[in-house]
Amino acid sequence: MNMQDIRSIAKEYGLKTGKMTKVNLVRTIQLTEGNFDCFATASAGECDQTGCLWRDDCLTLAKKEAS
Repeated sequence: MNMQDIRSIAKEYGLKTGKMTKVNLVRTIQLTEGNFDCFATASAGECDQTGCLWRDDCLTLAKKEAS
């Protein structure tokens, strides 16, 4: 998901995006939704949250950060 889409979601929650990185912004949205702020932390490439909106980007970024 691109940053413009993520900022639109954040705006729906009344969040100010400022100069937040993608990771920080998604984690803030996750907390606002009442979820764990786990975006991009699946360093082993495993995640049991199969219905998560962020899943594809999360696993991709987690893999890059683990390298």
